[in-house]
Amino acid sequence: MSAIEARLSELGISIPPVTKPVAAYVPAVATGNLVMTAGQLPFVDGALPATGKVGAEVAAEDAAGYARTAVLNALAAVQGAIGSLDRVTRIVKVVVFVASEPDFTGQPAVANGASTVLGEIFDERGQHARSAVGVAVLPLDAPVEVELIVEFA
Repeated sequence: MSAIEARLSELGISIPPVTKPVAAYVPAVATGNLVMTAGQLPFVDGALPATGKVGAEVAAEDAAGYARTAVLNALAAVQGAIGSLDRVTRIVKVVVFVASEPDFTGQPAVANGASTVLGEIFDERGQHARSAVGVAVLPLDAPVEVELIVEFA
């Protein structure tokens, strides 16, 4: 068992299969020593667990959980591109898009759902720069979407 597999097992986390793209793109691209993922939605077994705007149809606490799910989907895309998450040397940047009701300003707390689990999995290598962006709507009316930039060896 690899070090990351052991850590995931300890945390009770499993990396899902790579989510099939919903349009004309690939889940992740490796170039040089970086992997950039496409925006990943919080699909579970091929379906969105919720749709709608955070602050209206979707509670912020639930959205943070969906951000966690989306970042695990992004890690699946990274793993698919480089073969093993043990090759990750740094989570460089996380971008979390939050489909937000106009008055909702809690995007950073929603994004913590993604950031926290990356820290749990990768420890210091999981510390990253981040953007938490409120948007009017996301593909398929998803409440969140997550992108990663990851350094690997």
